[in-house]
Amino acid sequence: MTETQTPDRVVATDAAVQLLTKLSELHGGLMIHQSGGCCDGSAPMCYPVGEYRVGQRDVLVGVIDLPEPLPPVRLWINGDQFDLWKHTQLILDVVPGRGAGFSLEAPEGVRFLSRSRAFSPEENELLEKSPPLTGAMVEAG
Repeated sequence: MTETQTPDRVVATDAAVQLLTKLSELHGGLMIHQSGGCCDGSAPMCYPVGEYRVGQRDVLVGVIDLPEPLPPVRLWINGDQFDLWKHTQLILDVVPGRGAGFSLEAPEGVRFLSRSRAFSPEENELLEKSPPLTGAMVEAG
């Protein structure tokens, strides 16, 4: 990243990209939603595009690119959660274990996990100049 380049609000580990690639090959286009609930409700949930309705206040945190010709994966977060996390970069990762029953990775014996890193003051300044889109602004999917 150059000093004037806005940092990505979301990045994915190699393991997450590999799992998203496999799931996309099985299920078609994907999206992820990070909600603000408790227990499984606070885990990143992976759905086929169109299977989860993004709310008007949900925030498009970023896009995870997959190998061509697979479509990128949009990662959304609940608006209230975004207000709490906006100063951090969300890092999508994969860990062993059973995730939530509705998330596509559940049968794989692994689950998605959100990690984070605090943005520097300079990164926060850059991010303030390019606010993310919300569900009200973007056609979900």
